[in-house]
Amino acid sequence: MYRTKNPQRILGWLALVALFPGCDAKQPTEIPAPGSQGNTDPTPATISHNAQVNEQLPLDDIADFEDARRGLIAAADDLVITAADGSVLWDITAYRFINGPSPSSVNPSLWRQETLNNIAGLFEVNPGIYQIRGFDLSNMSLIRGRDGWIVVDPLTSQETAAAALAFAREHLPIDRISAVILTHSHVDHFGGVASVLEADGSTLVVAPEGFLEEASSENILVGRTMARRSTFMYGSRLERGPRGHIGSGLGKAPALGQIGIALPNLVISETGEKHLIDGVEFEFQNAANSEAPAELTFYLPQHKAFCGAELVSRTMHNLYTLRGAKVRDARQWSEHIQTALERFGEAEIYFGSHHWPLWGDGAIRDFLAKQRDGYRFIHDQTLRLAAQGHTPEEISEALVLPSSLEHSFSNRGYYGTLKHNAKAVYQQYFGWFDGNPANLDALPPVAAAERYVALMGGVDNVLEHGRKAYAEGDYRWVAELLNHVVFTAPDNEEARELLAATYDQLAYQAESAPWRDVYLSAALELRVGPPALATDNANVIELLAAAPLAEFMELIGTFVDAVRADGEQFVFNFVFTDVDESYVLTLQNAVLRNERRAPVDGANATISLTKTLFLQIMTRQANARALLSSDDLSIEGSRLDLLSFLSMLQPPAPAFNIVTP
Repeated sequence: MYRTKNPQRILGWLALVALFPGCDAKQPTEIPAPGSQGNTDPTPATISHNAQVNEQLPLDDIADFEDARRGLIAAADDLVITAADGSVLWDITAYRFINGPSPSSVNPSLWRQETLNNIAGLFEVNPGIYQIRGFDLSNMSLIRGRDGWIVVDPLTSQETAAAALAFAREHLPIDRISAVILTHSHVDHFGGVASVLEADGSTLVVAPEGFLEEASSENILVGRTMARRSTFMYGSRLERGPRGHIGSGLGKAPALGQIGIALPNLVISETGEKHLIDGVEFEFQNAANSEAPAELTFYLPQHKAFCGAELVSRTMHNLYTLRGAKVRDARQWSEHIQTALERFGEAEIYFGSHHWPLWGDGAIRDFLAKQRDGYRFIHDQTLRLAAQGHTPEEISEALVLPSSLEHSFSNRGYYGTLKHNAKAVYQQYFGWFDGNPANLDALPPVAAAERYVALMGGVDNVLEHGRKAYAEGDYRWVAELLNHVVFTAPDNEEARELLAATYDQLAYQAESAPWRDVYLSAALELRVGPPALATDNANVIELLAAAPLAEFMELIGTFVDAVRADGEQFVFNFVFTDVDESYVLTLQNAVLRNERRAPVDGANATISLTKTLFLQIMTRQANARALLSSDDLSIEGSRLDLLSFLSMLQPPAPAFNIVTP
């Protein structure tokens, strides 16, 4: 056995699996100054569209504002959270511009939602139940126990969680954290857990069944792709301002910082489970495969309070999230809400993982019923129209919520939308093919664009039609026309700018915050190009350390370049010496299979290393020099075969093009 003489190549291979979570916990930290991104003025068509929204909805209804401010103990209007190096991780002051009447560059309904989301601080929900809102995308809730405090959802990062808990301690007698409840498997609800656990290990950690698996699996296999798409969905590169990012609809934006995870020692697997936690009675609901694959809600009989986690929110949620994820089951989601209504319908208080609480059993039952029926309506009506032969595009265009749901602000499309959720239902049942053979083997974007543009008389002619349609306010048609031009002639500056201006207007009109951010991010990249993403994955090493090694072995298989691997056969043993796990990787038929088993004889090479070193390399904490001197890495067998195999692996493109070829 010998130590490799080519550690740089090993380093390069292992670095392929460097990740950050698909929910976009890592974002560029440099937010441009307002007015620096060259967005166009709202056009008369956009101004008219937004004025009509003002007339159609009761935007002056103050009930939500009263609820959002109710119980305020201390405001956090000046909140800025920084890392040890001084970099800004969270800045609520960046949203101070959201004040007063809606500007013409923002849909008034979305402006109202983000005004509500700006209300930040520590709130008393009920004596013994408190919430910290505005310290992250999500809320942290605090429940007073007999001997300590119970934390619900410790935010995205350790820094934001620590700041939130410190803020609460300024106003509440919080000494010991007796328990932490992680309501579901999305990182903004568990990433800061290390900052709230007691050092002596005495804190009970409660989570739904499947939590650990779901918290890691999605982020590993498709995390890099999701992360790139998330920069569009959450407006990571956009200025904060009336012509830029104003929030996510669900909250403001994902926070930055160190992300961790904790192993649960109380797992909720059944609806109806009752547990006495630090003297407080809990009745849990297992709401798996609703908003998250692993999710729970709970009821506190002593308080008559229902924590809906993210099963329900003050917005229509996503059946399909624009960053890309598995489609959520609208029917099952609706049934989970019905179960909550049946079991916890006597609740006099509702509080959740996002937004503000609600008081009064009548108001809560109405809220739950409308959330329940919103998802079921989308499900049933999509299937009805599909059964009439309508395509996803036709269905999404035709569906309109009934007036009782349409005028309920909690059912408005601030995060999810009726249009893309209807397409999600269609996708769940019927997949990508709409039945029309013209779409069975359609041309890819560039080839189709070139032919369309040629047929329409060339770039100049299409541009002229685009300018006329833009002047008429027909922005969806302009986007379709000019997208073809950009994919035909990506260097045509006039086409890029006209398409960017079109996306500006579509963004200004959008009620959905993610739609707004997607349009504006597209406009930005047409003007200045994609980002040069440099990810500091050391921030997620705790999360990655909790992930099964099998997930990473699966990931490697997705890197195989089939053209390079055609006709090649290799077998490699990977031995992780500190966790007593071994994997055999076999390349055959351009497919890399992995088995967790003892090393096999006759392998091309055996690579032995620690999982700790594996993660250090993956998060770029171990450089080539450190690798050279490490006793934790050795290779036995053919280095040439190993290097040949490594050359067949194609790493993810962290900043692949989206709006250009």
